[in-house]
Amino acid sequence: MAKKKRTAPPAGGASTPTPRPAPAQPPRASSAPATPLSLPGEVLRGDWTVAILALMMFLAPALGVPNELMLQDTLKSIVVVFTALAAALFFFWNQRNRDMALRWHALVWLPLLLTVYALGSMAWSHTYLAGVEAIRWFIFSLLVWLGLNTLDRERLPTLAWGIHAGAFLAALWTALQFWVDFAFFPQGPNPASTFVNRNFFAEFLVCTLPFSVYLLVRARNSATVALLAFSIGFNLVAMFMTGTRSALLAFFALLVVVPVILWRYRQHLAMAHWNSGTRILAGGVLLATVVGLGLIGTGNPKLIEENRVEGRGLNALERSFARARSMTQAEEYTERSFSVRWVMWQATGRMIAKRPLSGVGAGAWEVDIPLYQAEGAQLETDYYVHNEILQLLAEYGLAGWVFLLGLLAYLTRAAWRTWCLKGEDGRAEGLLRATTLAGLLAFLIVSNAGFPWRMASTGALFALFLAILAASDARLAQRGWTAAARLPWKPVFSQAAAVVSIGCLALAAFITQQAMACESLIVRATKIALSVSQSGDYNNPKWTTQREDMLRMIKEGIDINPHYRKITPMVADELAKWGDWSNAVWIWESVLGSRPYVTAIMSNVARGYAQLGQPDKAMAMLERAKLLQPKAPSVRSLEVILLSRNGNEAQALAIAREDIRAERYDYDMVNTGFVLAMRAKDWDLAIKSIELRNKGWPANQIDGDAKLGNAWLGKGDTGKAMEYFRAALAATPPAQRQNTLNMIPQALWPQLQK
Repeated sequence: MAKKKRTAPPAGGASTPTPRPAPAQPPRASSAPATPLSLPGEVLRGDWTVAILALMMFLAPALGVPNELMLQDTLKSIVVVFTALAAALFFFWNQRNRDMALRWHALVWLPLLLTVYALGSMAWSHTYLAGVEAIRWFIFSLLVWLGLNTLDRERLPTLAWGIHAGAFLAALWTALQFWVDFAFFPQGPNPASTFVNRNFFAEFLVCTLPFSVYLLVRARNSATVALLAFSIGFNLVAMFMTGTRSALLAFFALLVVVPVILWRYRQHLAMAHWNSGTRILAGGVLLATVVGLGLIGTGNPKLIEENRVEGRGLNALERSFARARSMTQAEEYTERSFSVRWVMWQATGRMIAKRPLSGVGAGAWEVDIPLYQAEGAQLETDYYVHNEILQLLAEYGLAGWVFLLGLLAYLTRAAWRTWCLKGEDGRAEGLLRATTLAGLLAFLIVSNAGFPWRMASTGALFALFLAILAASDARLAQRGWTAAARLPWKPVFSQAAAVVSIGCLALAAFITQQAMACESLIVRATKIALSVSQSGDYNNPKWTTQREDMLRMIKEGIDINPHYRKITPMVADELAKWGDWSNAVWIWESVLGSRPYVTAIMSNVARGYAQLGQPDKAMAMLERAKLLQPKAPSVRSLEVILLSRNGNEAQALAIAREDIRAERYDYDMVNTGFVLAMRAKDWDLAIKSIELRNKGWPANQIDGDAKLGNAWLGKGDTGKAMEYFRAALAATPPAQRQNTLNMIPQALWPQLQK
């Protein structure tokens, strides 16, 4: 009996027993046919995922906030989250009738592990910060999975163009800030493009360079070659303008790795078929751009002053050479930013040793770090370790170790497999994989001196790098629990995932609205506080309405998000200057509710209670601070203040004398030390106190010179005293001259008029 001929099952799915009409939207089309046991190909037909991801990588670095009412990375996070969720929604809608397998990869488990840990740590660690981390790793996982299922070789250039174009526009803002002091985007350390800090921009840009080169060596016509050569040179010049040392280190590594990649895969590059004219065009344009633009001097006053003080150079090439040279000069390198990072790294090492398995909780490093600092240390203004590896291990414990070791093991294996690829198709994959691994190399280098995993643009780039490698593994049929695998799929999965995506978009919209409202309120309140303080007449009734608005806005902002430590204390600090201690205290206490181990804030609260006539509360807060950091400058100065207020001036003076002579002090210590020394007629201590204050806080030079004059007068040196009195009067604006005269003995006024 003859057997009926059976048709082959659809690629990547199970055979269907009876014919049925094709779905309205074809479920998939892949770059290669599949058998029932093979890995599915990328989803291609009707899919916009790669285009949306490319748009994301263009918009995130290119867009910035033109005012200070929102943090720059908040906007970038909004762009990444919404585009990732939009890509997911379009993907699942396009696959709503799919009944064939999709792809899975072991790499997706790694960020999902951290997502689960972060969700769990919400129950026992800092709930808000852990929730933020859970969202971050969820979006990261989603990007990896979407890329795994859609990033085929033919569409990868689309993503590469998005990455390169975003880097170029960000570099354009940087160049304008460097050359003409373009001030559209608020910045911290200039020039920072749309990233608020130049290090953030440089760390992002250096990671994009391998894909920029990938586009160049694949270009076939001279116009495209010239455009890419110019834009790559322009990006390099912008990176040099920042002088970021970690980015320069990564760039030097790429200078070694990228030429090796190009040589190994030269036969698969369009560059191999360029004629001599095209080669000269590419090299000439690149060199002329770097040298020509790199020699243009800065017109940014802040950078000119920075060069005057630190000698960093007045053009891009000078700045890059100066910063590169500083890495070879141990004394210069360790005395500045590296020394601060080293203190944080040491404290983080103690944190890891104390909590190697559980970690302190996702995002909780900034909460717990005061508990692990060396005695007397007080680095409480940093929110990240400036080393992603250490922060991962400190916060996530065993889950962090699994992520890190799993990632390093995978990348090592991926690099070896890439090197061993043979054949035409294998070499084509090898070029793509090697380019991605080069980008990851740069990313991991800058991760050891910054926090790019937590920045929206670089974090998204990290996820897409892993997605490219995972998709390549699937095309190369590298299967198993450590590589690619089939993910069974049904239409109901797509439909449910589409609904979840819509829900996530709605939640993201709500969180975005709350974040925008919170940051706007807090920043506006801070700007009012600073403006009132800068007037020098903050108790004038004309400021009553503004002060009421400021207090209303700061309260509404804290009600929305009581965990916003970055700016909120600035308002309390200004209120304390005005003598409004009751409002200052409740704002500081709102910060302590979220960050309970910050001794500087504890000291401020104790000072507030002392001013409000509540010595018991003040002493209780002092004891709480002394349990954490008994030798921290803010704690020691607080103890001096409270002892003097409680009648123990001799003990307070002894502490002040010890710390000031050892030059362990803060502003309050030298102020109080001066007052106590003048009462005790310890003229030398009084003079040293104000000399240290003038050195550390030169904005108070006029008041300091007047105080120094009185100290020298007490010591019996009238000539020296008159020098300081005259200096104080000479620096005083005419409208405030009487205020300065009031600090000088009236008997000396006639001599000062001569």
